[in-house]
Amino acid sequence: MPRKTPEQLRSHRWFGVEDLRAFGHRSRMLQAGYSESDFRGKPVIGIINTWSELSPCHFHFRTRAEEVKRGVWQAGGFPVELPAHPVTEQYQKPTSMLYRNLLAMETEELARSHPCDGLVLLGGCDKTPPGLMMGAISSGLPCIFVPAGPMLRGNWRGKTLGSGSDVWKYHAELRAGNITQDQWKDMEGGIARSFGTCMTAGTAATMMLAVEALGFALPGASSIPAADSAHPRMATESGKRIVEMVWEDLTPQAIITEGSVDNAVTTTMAFGGSTNAIPHLIAMARRAGVMLDLERFDRLSARVPLLANLRPNAGEKLMEDFFYAGGARAFMKRISAYLDLSAKTVTGKTVGENIATAEIFDETVILPLEKPLQAEGGLAVLKGSLAPNGAVIKTSASEQRLLQHTGPAVVFEDYADLKKRLDDPDLDVTADSVLVLKQAGPQGGPGMPEWGMLPLPQKLLKQGVRDMVRISDARMSGTSYGTCVLHVAPESHVGGPLAFVKDGDLIRLDVANRRLDLLVDDAEMERRRAAWTPPKRRYARGWTSLYLDNVTQADEGCDLRFLEGTLPTPEPDIY
Repeated sequence: MPRKTPEQLRSHRWFGVEDLRAFGHRSRMLQAGYSESDFRGKPVIGIINTWSELSPCHFHFRTRAEEVKRGVWQAGGFPVELPAHPVTEQYQKPTSMLYRNLLAMETEELARSHPCDGLVLLGGCDKTPPGLMMGAISSGLPCIFVPAGPMLRGNWRGKTLGSGSDVWKYHAELRAGNITQDQWKDMEGGIARSFGTCMTAGTAATMMLAVEALGFALPGASSIPAADSAHPRMATESGKRIVEMVWEDLTPQAIITEGSVDNAVTTTMAFGGSTNAIPHLIAMARRAGVMLDLERFDRLSARVPLLANLRPNAGEKLMEDFFYAGGARAFMKRISAYLDLSAKTVTGKTVGENIATAEIFDETVILPLEKPLQAEGGLAVLKGSLAPNGAVIKTSASEQRLLQHTGPAVVFEDYADLKKRLDDPDLDVTADSVLVLKQAGPQGGPGMPEWGMLPLPQKLLKQGVRDMVRISDARMSGTSYGTCVLHVAPESHVGGPLAFVKDGDLIRLDVANRRLDLLVDDAEMERRRAAWTPPKRRYARGWTSLYLDNVTQADEGCDLRFLEGTLPTPEPDIY
C-alpha cells in the first residue's frame, strides 16, 4: 500500500483546511503553547490512558504516557493524551466486568470524535485490554497496545506469594484455623510489592498475552514486568511505531483475520490462561467480523498442549519467571507449529518473523512439547441439559478426580444466600456435594461478577477438604483455582436451566465427554419452569439499566447488542 500524504490524514479535516472551524482548532492549539509546525501535517496520536489513583495496576501509566509521547515526537507525530475509564478490578463493584463495555464505548468515541489518526492503548488490568481493543477495533484507526506488565513477585516470611491464588489459599487456611488472624494481616504487606498487574497467570497476564498473539503489541511486550527498565523502552518504541502505522494505514481490519484470532485463542490455551479470556476474545473477534464461538475454543484447546508452568496451574513460578525464561516471544516460538505464522502484526511483519530469533532460557517454566503440564490446553467447554448454550471449566486448575463426578446439589439462590448459610454447621453438605450458585450472570450479577470460585463450607475445610465441584453462571478470577464450572448459559436470571435446580438434585460433570447434566426428568423440569417467576428488575436508570437492556449472554461475549458487528459509522461532520 502507498504511504499516506499529510492531506490524507484524518486530522487534516481539523487542522489542515482553511475555514472558520480549522481557524478555531489551530488557534486553540496555539493557546496550549504548541506551534503550528508541531501538529499541522503530522499524525495526531491519541494516547488512551487508563491511569487512576484507584488502579494500582496502572500507577506507572502517568510516566509511561510521557514515554510513549517521547517516541511519537521522535517519529514525527503529535501526541495527545486522552484519559479513559480505568475499569479497576480491585475497587469497582459489583464487578469491573459491568464496565468493560463502557470503556469500549468510550475508547471508540474518544477516537472518532477527536482529530486522532492513530491510537496507543495503555491497559493491563483485567478488563482494560479487551475494552480498549473492542473500542479501537470498532473505530477502525491504526492502534498499538502498551501492556501494563506484571508486578514483582510477592513475598511473605520467606515464601513466594502469587496474586489472588495465595489469597484464596491462605484465606481457606485461616477459615480452617491453620493460620492466625495476625499472620493473615501480616501477609497484606507482602502480596503486592510494586505497580503492575497480578503476577500469576491470571486474567491480566492472559489478556495482555492474547492481545500480543492477536498482533497488536510489539514482540515480547506483554511479558515485560512493569518495574523492569525494558518497560519504558517498550513504551517509547510503541510510540515510534504507531506513527509509522498511520502513514502505512495499518488498521485493525488489516491485522485481524481468522488466523490471528486462532493465534490468540491457541496461545491462551497453551498458556493455561484465564477462563475470562473466552467472553473477552469472543467480543473482540466479533467486533472485527470474526464469529468466534465456544466450539472453536474447545477445538483449539484440544489440539495444543499446556506448556506454561505457572500459578495457578502448577508450582511456584510466576510471570517474572516467565519473562526471564524468554517471555511471550519464546513461548510463541515453542508453540509455533500450532500458530498461523503468516498473520500480520503491528510491526508490519508476520508472527513468524517476529518470533524467529526467540530463545527459551528456562524449560522448567516454558515446558518442552514432550513434557506438558497436560496434553490439552487449560480450558474445556461443556454442554448438556444444565448448560444448553455452554459452560467452561479450567481443567488445569481443577482436581483431576473431580472432572468426572456426580453429586447432589446444594443450592444458593444468590450470593447473599451463600454468605448467610455457607458456614452453618447444620448445612446438609458433604465433600461429594455440588455447590450451585444462581443470580451471578451478566443480567443477574449484574455484570457476571467473579464469584464462581465459591468458598467451601467451613466444616469441610476443617475436615481437610480443599476442592469440590462448584457450578454457577458467574466468572472467576484468573488467579482462582478449583473444579469450578463457570459461565453457564443461558444464565439463571433469564430462565436458563440453572434457575430450576433444587437441593438434592443430582448433577453429573463429565469433562472427558464435555458434558454437564442435571439429572431431572423433562416432566419435572417443565413443572418447575411453569412455576418460575423471573426476578424483579433492580435498576431503572443509568448505565446499568442500559447495560441490562442490551448485554448478550456469556457464550456470545457479553457485549452490548448495539455495539456488535462491523456496520460502518460515518465520520463526524465539521461545520
